[in-house]
Amino acid sequence: MKAGNTLRPVLLAAVMLALLVSGIAPFDRATWIMEVAPVLIALPVLIATRHSYRLTTLLYCLIAAHMLVLIVGGTYSYARVPLGFWLQDLLGTTRNPYDRIGHFMQGFVPAMVAREILLRGAYVRGRWMTAFLCICVAMAVSAAYELIEWGAALALGQGADEFLGTQGDTWDTQSDMLMALIGSTSAVAVLSSLHDRQLEGLAET
Repeated sequence: MKAGNTLRPVLLAAVMLALLVSGIAPFDRATWIMEVAPVLIALPVLIATRHSYRLTTLLYCLIAAHMLVLIVGGTYSYARVPLGFWLQDLLGTTRNPYDRIGHFMQGFVPAMVAREILLRGAYVRGRWMTAFLCICVAMAVSAAYELIEWGAALALGQGADEFLGTQGDTWDTQSDMLMALIGSTSAVAVLSSLHDRQLEGLAET
């Protein structure tokens, strides 16, 4: 637990620093605000509940990683992230794939958030039902985000291009949700055992 107590402030400091730096001169201010909005909402909630509903160290790490992905995407806009251009050259893709990373994380992290809440509250029983519901929650988050993007496209017209990050891909919405499905399934398959051990340790304290 001591390691977790040390790590949480480090994660918070890293996210706060990244957020401040990214906000100095983002590629597009309106896009930055829309992209980092989930961070601006979730961060105060996590700080406020750090004592009353302390999460596992694993989940704090995952949430921090997701926040950093969002912050970087907001800084450059997803279609212009340098890491994405490097991956584009490496993989030989026709578009900057950083947006795919974002949507993979959009499935990966919410699935584990759902798992922690469901198991700690004893809202579900059974390994397979837990996994199924976690993936369903992640996909619901992904679908809701796509609806938000659709609303932004209707409201802003061409001004929403940077936020949407479609890069001319007609099937961008479907691809985004596929990445969320892959992310959520991967998270549940790979991290469930580690997560269970951390939940047991949390319960003991």
